[in-house]
Amino acid sequence: MDVNTGNNRNVVVTDIKMPFGSMVIFLVKLALASIPALLIIWAVMFAFVAILMLLFGGMEIFSDLFRQFSSY
Repeated sequence: MDVNTGNNRNVVVTDIKMPFGSMVIFLVKLALASIPALLIIWAVMFAFVAILMLLFGGMEIFSDLFRQFSSY
């Protein structure tokens, strides 16, 4: 379909006919697929925050904790 023909129609989806069992399987797959996605997002955010902490001196908190525990 060519988008520039001027014959575009707006469509509003009001209902989806889907058996209950298929919907349950779909939602289980969706939940399982979200786990690696969340892990990837968490890793990217962790790296971003770690870089910011290294650039702006936020690691002083951890060095103070390390000095406290290394004195024992």
